[in-house]
Amino acid sequence: MIQIWHDMFYPELPILEKILRPIIVYTFLIIGLRLAGKRELAQINPFDLVVLMTLSNTVQNAIIGNDNSLTGGLIGAATLLVVNYMVVRFLYRHEKLTRLIEGESDVLIEHGEIQTQNLQTELITLEEIEAAARRQGFSSLTEVEKAVLESSGTISFMRKEPSSEELRHSELLERFEHLIQEMVQIRTALIPPQ
Repeated sequence: MIQIWHDMFYPELPILEKILRPIIVYTFLIIGLRLAGKRELAQINPFDLVVLMTLSNTVQNAIIGNDNSLTGGLIGAATLLVVNYMVVRFLYRHEKLTRLIEGESDVLIEHGEIQTQNLQTELITLEEIEAAARRQGFSSLTEVEKAVLESSGTISFMRKEPSSEELRHSELLERFEHLIQEMVQIRTALIPPQ
């Protein structure tokens, strides 16, 4: 019984090493994901999702080392949470540094026109942006005025506003429908019931 408690709570690695390992892995992942691009954050296709899922398993041993103790795992997890809290807090006050780390947004559709070069730069296919538009309620890209790949990896879509001609056409159709209904009511009133 004593051995179980010992194995569970006694870390095999020095505590300083248990703290430094997650910090190094955290820093590496931040830089790696930044270099990989916003696409990795968006998890646009199954391949990217698999990479993100296996990435966590790949760096697990780098974080905990040969230590399988509960204390070692808690120290690693606590270190990650504290480092993330400090980084987020620090970046909140330093907007320029945040933009450097997170990157800038990229316009994928501008004035209804697909920006092919930006799609190629971000490695996003036309099918992927169409699927993202459908998930946000657009039946096709013809309804999209602007699409932006945010630094967080999400794609924001803005709907096209109807042109003045389309508004006028719609208004005329409504008036025409109203006139037809009035004519039906007048005919019904003029024709005597049989």
